[in-house]
Amino acid sequence: MLRRLDLLAWLTAALGVVVLGTVLASQYLGGLQPCELCLYQRWPWAAAIALGLLAALLRPLRRGLVLLAGIVILLGGALAVYHAGVEYQWWPGFTACTSAISFGTGNAASLRDQLLAAPVVRCDVPGFVLFGISMAGYNAIVSVVAGLVLLAAATRRTSARAV
Repeated sequence: MLRRLDLLAWLTAALGVVVLGTVLASQYLGGLQPCELCLYQRWPWAAAIALGLLAALLRPLRRGLVLLAGIVILLGGALAVYHAGVEYQWWPGFTACTSAISFGTGNAASLRDQLLAAPVVRCDVPGFVLFGISMAGYNAIVSVVAGLVLLAAATRRTSARAV
């Protein structure tokens, strides 16, 4: 019978596979190209897969690895919240990921340079929205919930028999 932390370790790895599988399928099968912030949001989930598998295999380190996975997923959630805020225009994104082209100079060469320097996929425009929530928004929700569950489970005291 799987114990609570055993189950959470496997579920962490499985959730990471589902999340990364979804975004890779949307990119390679659905043609949805990721922006720079989207690519950054993949790293915490890749780390969560590795930490979940390590936690499932290394019994003495299980609690610490589940705790670390929760922290990593929460950090990814913070990045997703930032990205969603940029998409919803709640705050500005960093300039390498957004684009503001100025026509003030009237110079064609200046306009050409601005167009060539603009990112191909902008972070401030959601590529996909479902029920008013972008992919970054869904990632924020999933990451925060999963991270908090893992943190709560890893810090919860149980009897030696139930670990």
